[in-house]
Amino acid sequence: MSTRPIMVISGTNRPKSNALRLASIVARHHARQGVTVDLLTLCDMPHEVFDPIAYAQKPPAFLAIQQRVLDAAGLHVITPEYNGSFPGALKYFIDMLKFPESFDGKPVAFVGEAAGHWGALRAVEQLQLVFGYRNAHVFPNRVFIPAVNEKFDGNANLDPTIDERLANQVKGFAAYCHLIGQSRK
Repeated sequence: MSTRPIMVISGTNRPKSNALRLASIVARHHARQGVTVDLLTLCDMPHEVFDPIAYAQKPPAFLAIQQRVLDAAGLHVITPEYNGSFPGALKYFIDMLKFPESFDGKPVAFVGEAAGHWGALRAVEQLQLVFGYRNAHVFPNRVFIPAVNEKFDGNANLDPTIDERLANQVKGFAAYCHLIGQSRK
């Protein structure tokens, strides 16, 4: 496998979110595959990035995050569904990243989670359009987690069926990242 990390992104800046809980689980599955993992929560976004001047002049703290994205072998995005779409903080994060090189030819996988019945299907489909526009290679095995609040037991353990689906997605995505990386050499 590549020595470059797979970046697992918790797609909201909400502290203690389900997306962050799931991102941590996905990161552990990657580590079990022998993959180096870089876990990013949007809670780590520097406050200076929300200054309007940040579009033209990125804050130094964001430049470090930008470099982590560029260095990643692939991006594994865990997104909640907010109001029928993905979080605005995730869109802003994407908008702040260098165009086109941040996602150009980069593998990306998606996990959607929502309190509702569709498991963030809309949010993931909309993200696929954005990442496709930015020339990413979208991994076709998506995982949708409906009624996410019911998928954790009282000890914060994830439903075994969902956990297995995540593990299978991770295994396939790690191999996909490796293949894409080999083809780009």
